[in-house]
Amino acid sequence: MPPRQRRPRRYTQGARADSAAATHRRILEAAITLVGRLPYESLTLAQVAEEAQVTVQTVLRRFGSKEGLTEAATALGVQEVRGTRLAASPGDVTGAMAGLAEHYEAWGERSLHLLAQERTVPTVRRITDAGRALHHDWVDQVFSPRLAALPAPVQARTRAALIAATDVFVWKVLRVDLSLDARACAQVMRELVQGVLD
Repeated sequence: MPPRQRRPRRYTQGARADSAAATHRRILEAAITLVGRLPYESLTLAQVAEEAQVTVQTVLRRFGSKEGLTEAATALGVQEVRGTRLAASPGDVTGAMAGLAEHYEAWGERSLHLLAQERTVPTVRRITDAGRALHHDWVDQVFSPRLAALPAPVQARTRAALIAATDVFVWKVLRVDLSLDARACAQVMRELVQGVLD
């Protein structure tokens, strides 16, 4: 009877790598969730570890500190949002506005929560600055055909108006303060943008 053969080591290593990657991702997603829900100054690594179902030591081993974890979570969040927000083709205003409405339904409350802390917490300010830069990039991409056709002074004013008309605080006024449903909120934002373009 031939001796029993062992499985190649690479399968074990591959499974370990997959498990480690899943743990890494789970910690980052837990951090994104909690940073968007709790005051940053009171957020602890123990809370993140509990949300991710790992130990605090695992979080520290992977990210070093709360700030290191936040930086990595911000990078992942921006990457994911960028992937959806910048999916619209230049000039596809209808598609872009539909995507923006979906984005604010998913991320609007978290964005407002962070914006309320940005003046007092430098780490949070870095997150909100990254969000602003992404929003400006989105405006530049989506409206580039229309903006490029304008004289420079008009282009700058129109760009500023589009940034403002599609800002999360406009969504807040419509969706939260005025209690419009998601569809009505999206419609009003589209009308604001069309007013700028006209």
